[in-house]
Amino acid sequence: MEYLIHQLLDQTASNELCSVLLEKCPDSWEDGKKTAGIQASEVKNNFQLDKNSSMGKKLAEIITNKLSEEALIKSFCLPRHIHGIMFTRTESGQGYGAHIDNAYMKSGRSDLSFTIFLNNPSDYRGGELCIQTMQKNKKFKLEAGQCIIYPSTSLHSVETVSKGKRLVCVGWIQSYIRNNEDRNLLFSIDAGARGMLAKHGRSNELDLVFQAYGNLLRRLGD
Repeated sequence: MEYLIHQLLDQTASNELCSVLLEKCPDSWEDGKKTAGIQASEVKNNFQLDKNSSMGKKLAEIITNKLSEEALIKSFCLPRHIHGIMFTRTESGQGYGAHIDNAYMKSGRSDLSFTIFLNNPSDYRGGELCIQTMQKNKKFKLEAGQCIIYPSTSLHSVETVSKGKRLVCVGWIQSYIRNNEDRNLLFSIDAGARGMLAKHGRSNELDLVFQAYGNLLRRLGD
């Protein structure tokens, strides 16, 4: 799998986050270029909530806890450290040109990147997340509360918003497994084994599959 899409927040939680970001943090927004690398800063044009503000830290903790609770996300990402969480606001005329995330940040290594869409897609025009794959450029504009997790090695961008405001939460995951192919292999084995367990129950043969998964994780992990 090149990426994972998952409903992380329900509509109520997404609405509450949007209300806080738009109404209770008027003085905590700053130029998004502040946290961009040298090359990315040339194509980044948005606002972001100050990560060091009390509200920024509080909201980041909520997102970290939510991501850590999701079994599917844990299986897909094998997260060692969820870090660098920030909330961004992109208004009319703003966007983020093609770039790749820094491999190492002050907060940790970026193996996987994620974007959580917070407001409804009908609230703004444009603003699609574009991820370049081996075959084509894929565009994503998800429903409120949905997140997409994808390899940080991917070239990606955010199309210019032409109307309204785009509110998202972004961040990175340092995985126990650095290599994307190895991580995808482990995810497939885990998903298949858990599916068999749910359908047929425990068996000696399935115990061997889980044993192989655990030992492969030990061998590939860091």
